Amino acid sequence: MPKVVSAAEAANMIESGSTVTIAGFVGVGVPDEVPLAVENRFLETQTPRDLTLLFTAAPGDGKDRGLNRLAHEGLLKRTVGGHYGLAPKLGALATSGAIEAYNFPQGIISHLYRDIAGRKPGSLTRVGLGTFADPRIEGGKINDRTTEDLIRVMTIDDEEYLFLKAMPVHVAILRGTTADPAGNISMEREALRIDNLSQAMATKNSGGIVITQVERLVGKNEINSRQVEIPGVM
Repeated sequence: MPKVVSAAEAANMIESGSTVTIAGFVGVGVPDEVPLAVENRFLETQTPRDLTLLFTAAPGDGKDRGLNRLAHEGLLKRTVGGHYGLAPKLGALATSGAIEAYNFPQGIISHLYRDIAGRKPGSLTRVGLGTFADPRIEGGKINDRTTEDLIRVMTIDDEEYLFLKAMPVHVAILRGTTADPAGNISMEREALRIDNLSQAMATKNSGGIVITQVERLVGKNEINSRQVEIPGVM
């Protein structure tokens, strides 16, 4: 597989039924060209279909960009996210029951990336006990269409915890600044590094593909190794 492809070529790599994670913290670090290419592909061909989106704070601008690009019935089957605020089109699909949808604390999902990367069964936490995330209340389920339990209560040494089940991640869509021919990525012009490396590791260790939108390409060995945020091996 070539390391350098167009956004349209990257979108064509995403298969129906995939679990996709997309970088970005609200309006920061959003790889907007790739979701746009996925949207265009879907509108033209009705593929890919039945995607699951995994995200922390839904990347978007409150209007049309970011995850709003993917807010189409048929394109999405399920969303698992920490915040839907700047992706109103996605939120509308979730609250209307057009798709399966879950809402969990952002920090749990951030830790889940690392636990998937470490091939652990899931994330164990006390965050969310007694809240909407607790399965004895709502279990993070946004609508009646959402029935599968992704989170459960576990008791360890007489202490209650929430356990969020891990899931394989088939595609990560990330953003950086510079890429070299080996696929090493630096982020010198990005405002935040956020979960990019964890998302890449989770996807790599799930046997998936990592797609990173960048501003520029440089030659071999032209990125200082100390500036590499996402190694090409990912």
